Amino acid sequence: MGQGLWRVARNQQLQHQGYSGQGYLTREHGRRIATNNVPNTSHRKQAQGGIDIYHLLKTRKSKEQEGFINLEMLPPELSFTILSYLNATDLCLASCVWQDLANDELLWQGLCKSTWGHCSIYNKNPPLGFSFRKLYMQLDEGSLTFNANPDEGVNYFMSKGILDDSPKEIAKFIFCTRTLNWKKLRIYLDERRDVLDDLVTLHNFRNQFLPNALREFFRHIHAPEERGEYLETLITKFSHRFCACNPDLMRELGLSPDAVYVLCYSLILLSIDLTSPHVKNKMSKREFIRNTRRAAQNISEDFVGHLYDNIYLIGHVAA
Repeated sequence: MGQGLWRVARNQQLQHQGYSGQGYLTREHGRRIATNNVPNTSHRKQAQGGIDIYHLLKTRKSKEQEGFINLEMLPPELSFTILSYLNATDLCLASCVWQDLANDELLWQGLCKSTWGHCSIYNKNPPLGFSFRKLYMQLDEGSLTFNANPDEGVNYFMSKGILDDSPKEIAKFIFCTRTLNWKKLRIYLDERRDVLDDLVTLHNFRNQFLPNALREFFRHIHAPEERGEYLETLITKFSHRFCACNPDLMRELGLSPDAVYVLCYSLILLSIDLTSPHVKNKMSKREFIRNTRRAAQNISEDFVGHLYDNIYLIGHVAA
């Protein structure tokens, strides 16, 4: 049955190309006669397969022509929507075909703001000769420079007028950018505590459960691999910010920044205990409640139990 359907489809294809059944047989008969007159075997094979290969290439070419989409023939809104899904490399390649469309400022503006959410230059009047395509290249170059040397990267952004020399502007840029190397960023924030202070204030932990808020915090500001003064500074700043975002909850639970600091350290130690393969005897929920309430006596047992469940089910707070 499958072969029968294939023959029907083949005949319809040949008829669509202008070959009737009789005409095709006549051509096939003539091809066979011509083949018999060719003494060379290789020529005979080429002649026998010549028509099939020709029709195959012709059909393929026609299908490609039918399936080819010329974006310039579409409405501009639809063309820009299609091109907006491309990254910078593909958009540059597209500009070789559709130069006017792919070089549109709105497309490059969207690429800039989707990768670097905040830049000081966004809120300024653009200088003469400004283009978002050029800005994208500068932002990309500055990010690569930052990932090699953070200080040189920030200086590059300032020299191009992309960032203002302000800790708050630098903090907003870091907060809204995902292309910066987190190891280099950690070194930079450890040296620039003024930028770190403004970066912490950009977080909004309102109505968030403590372990979830701590995870979000460490996604933007990565925790150091070892305990030390920098980790203590991060937890201290987080504790004060968390309390400032949830004043009603702090009064209800009777928590202070110092108590939140203790809880954060307990959550980090519990995360290491439960996720590390080197720890054979995992801490139980009862042990965690007992140890935590020993350090912070005003915390309810149920609240500490919910903290344990969150780490047990979701995982490390600083992963």
